[in-house]
Amino acid sequence: MTAPDISVILPTFNERENIQILIPKIESILKSHSFEIIIVDDNSPDKTWEIGEELKTSRKNLVILRRMEGKGLSSAVLAGMSLAQGKVFLVMDADLQHDETILPKLILPLLENKFDITVGTRYSIGGGTSNWSWFRKFFSLIATWIAKLFLSISITDPMSGFFGISRSYFLKTADQINPRGFKILLEFLHRSAFAPRILEIPFLFKNRQFGKTKLDGSVIRNYLIALLDLRFGKWISPTFLLYSLVGSFGVLVNLVGLLIGELLSFPEIQTSFRFLNPFYSSVLFGIELSILSNFTLNNYLTFYEKRYTGIRILQGLILFHLVCLLGLLIQISVFQFLYHKIFVYELQSSSLPIKLVSDSLAILAAMITNYFLNLNVTWKGSKD
Repeated sequence: MTAPDISVILPTFNERENIQILIPKIESILKSHSFEIIIVDDNSPDKTWEIGEELKTSRKNLVILRRMEGKGLSSAVLAGMSLAQGKVFLVMDADLQHDETILPKLILPLLENKFDITVGTRYSIGGGTSNWSWFRKFFSLIATWIAKLFLSISITDPMSGFFGISRSYFLKTADQINPRGFKILLEFLHRSAFAPRILEIPFLFKNRQFGKTKLDGSVIRNYLIALLDLRFGKWISPTFLLYSLVGSFGVLVNLVGLLIGELLSFPEIQTSFRFLNPFYSSVLFGIELSILSNFTLNNYLTFYEKRYTGIRILQGLILFHLVCLLGLLIQISVFQFLYHKIFVYELQSSSLPIKLVSDSLAILAAMITNYFLNLNVTWKGSKD
């Protein structure tokens, strides 16, 4: 059997109504070309794969891959590309929001070897979005801006899931790709050892007709993780970086809480420990506010896929408090050891910079300890 020129890859999850409409549309647009359509379905509860098998009975160029493991949009795209026989791979959503009429414009420049990647863009002249909510528009624009800032990508729509790629370029970059999250195009744009030739084609992003959007907290979290991995993954865990960003924000929350407490004249507290007196309740308020902030952001961002829900949030919050308390004890202990035992006693040095160095190292030790404890204790065994 002769290999087709074009392989259209459709990653699907709960799209049974849509693929019945989309497949004939693609066939009509590409009727003058040799092509195959590969549906990669993540074992959809609505049995999208079953509809695909029914469509396949009357189509020799339709391939159905039902995945039982390794789910996710990016990994689905790579799975489809690994099966593809075409000279050109075309990736598009199966939800009817991508305009199939621009397929020839995306494909022909690749077949002619004029470009390595072609991208359907919503943000250049002639492109656009339909009646999106303000939240979706805001998220898309911010996500696009962050991608350009972090990765120095110059195209107008690096978040596009509608793109074509030549087989030769895929083979050169495939072993460098990390199939995490839902924006595989970013991987192909950033991981390559050489700059690809890119062409952007504007299109109007249409409204979804059937099914539900896949945009949720998991998508946002995985996108941030993917960006951090692309930018810093060679040196440090992206999950740890996200955890650190949450902690940095918690420092600001702590200071704001302290300021609020002082402005509202929170009372001083007398304790049984002389060295703590007087203890300012505004300090305690700031600490508690930052703990609540850090727990919430880590639960719904850093560890979203293991997040606590319902009444179990209280269990997670208690564990998080205990870890924070242990972290505080570690910070104090490391500071005392470094400053008093090493710098003051051994090196005879007690300047302010030495204190700052000791405290910074103590904070780092506590943060790393807290991260691994939260990863392996607080969020271990929570929702998968």
